Amino acid sequence: MTNPDFMNLPVVVAGLGVSGISAARVLNGLGASVTVVDGGSGEGLKARAAELEALGVAVRLGDGASLPEGTRLIVTSPGWAPDSPLFAAAEAAGVPVWGDVELAWRLRKPLPGTGEPAPWLAVTGTNGKTTTVQMLASILTAAGKRTAAVGNVGVSVLDAVLAEEPYDVLAVELSSYQLHWAPSLRPYSAAVLNLAPDHLDWHGSMEAYAADKGRIYEGNVVACVYNLADPATEALVREADVEEGCRAIGFGLGAPGPSNFGVVDGLLVDRAFVEDRTKNAAELGAVEDVNPPAPHNIANALAAAALARAYGVEPKAVREGLRAFRPDAHRIAEVGVVREVTYIDDSKATNTHAAAASLAAYRPIVWIAGGLAKGATFDDLVQGAAERLRAVVLIGQDRALIREALERHAPDVPVIEAAEGQTGAMAMTEVVRTAASLARSGDTVLLAPACASMDMFTNYGERGDLFAAAVRELANPGE
Repeated sequence: MTNPDFMNLPVVVAGLGVSGISAARVLNGLGASVTVVDGGSGEGLKARAAELEALGVAVRLGDGASLPEGTRLIVTSPGWAPDSPLFAAAEAAGVPVWGDVELAWRLRKPLPGTGEPAPWLAVTGTNGKTTTVQMLASILTAAGKRTAAVGNVGVSVLDAVLAEEPYDVLAVELSSYQLHWAPSLRPYSAAVLNLAPDHLDWHGSMEAYAADKGRIYEGNVVACVYNLADPATEALVREADVEEGCRAIGFGLGAPGPSNFGVVDGLLVDRAFVEDRTKNAAELGAVEDVNPPAPHNIANALAAAALARAYGVEPKAVREGLRAFRPDAHRIAEVGVVREVTYIDDSKATNTHAAAASLAAYRPIVWIAGGLAKGATFDDLVQGAAERLRAVVLIGQDRALIREALERHAPDVPVIEAAEGQTGAMAMTEVVRTAASLARSGDTVLLAPACASMDMFTNYGERGDLFAAAVRELANPGE
């Protein structure tokens, strides 16, 4: 499927990861003259390069800086930082830089019978994006729509917009990286779930990080959904340039005012998309319909419901979709109860904001924490959780930062540090045994590290899998 806008266009794709390979394949199929550049040169990259070269795509490994002569467009993978030398060269040459989301947005096709592309209901935030988008997709499916969770989760956004059988509507998860490189994006409605310091090494400052998150509200048609408990998200709504008639819709865990979503007597309630919202409300389901019904997950459900209702979904479908939803692994997942102690895997809590939400859902807690801090500080996290902590088991390269915060704000909480130098299954087995020795009947052992995992594990998924395996071994030793 060629495209006259891209035919023979000299395009550079930055990065040979999943999104880079997808972009290179799509652009090559559109008729562009594609060159992929990547600073790495390992065997895995060479194998991927060979696959693309077989399609006629040029690949330059070990070269992540120079701009090939004649380049007219760069399509970048999300992880490439804005200050990369390649982008400095592009700016000097007047070459635009798009991300895969920008490319997908420009390649949307009209739906049969409507003349308009499928609307995007978009979600961003420091934490909760994937869960909220999957909840939203479940609700839209319950409403009878052909949909998918796409973007940073599930189906590639490029694959979704080019699908042979078109989608009615897309639930789109977007990272701050993707939003940075998507200047034309204009979602139908969008939500920013929360804002907390993260990826500041990439963005350069909290202000730049927030500004990139706020891009998701640009051009919204029906609703800008924000978190009533996080004023920074409302501030982003106030700064956005939206379509006339677009409304600010808040969500929170309390009783909602007009134009908001909230909770009343254990029920999820909409006071935004109802007739005479000053007096009326629509019941969307019960707190028990949310799986699991932890406070931050209820907030995720309300955000998903707000986006669905902005699209016109009936309350019954919201309830059915939430009931049908099952969270991914490693997101506050109960992996077992051993000798009256509950073990929870929230390995996906790779920053302090996510860990705080997880810690707020349980008590008393034996907390397993640590890893790569990514520039984070831990005083606020520890101070907020101190009264819930039975004990702490510290792991990972930057454990000292958490230990020092515990010494300042929870000096009476016992702290055990795992042996240094151990990684993988051996390390996690020892950590779980230590946590078990500290726990009492009725306690929760919570893996919510507040840090990235790559110092000891392949990724957060392996960290969670090994935690679950160690708990099973604890329950059934020798099997």
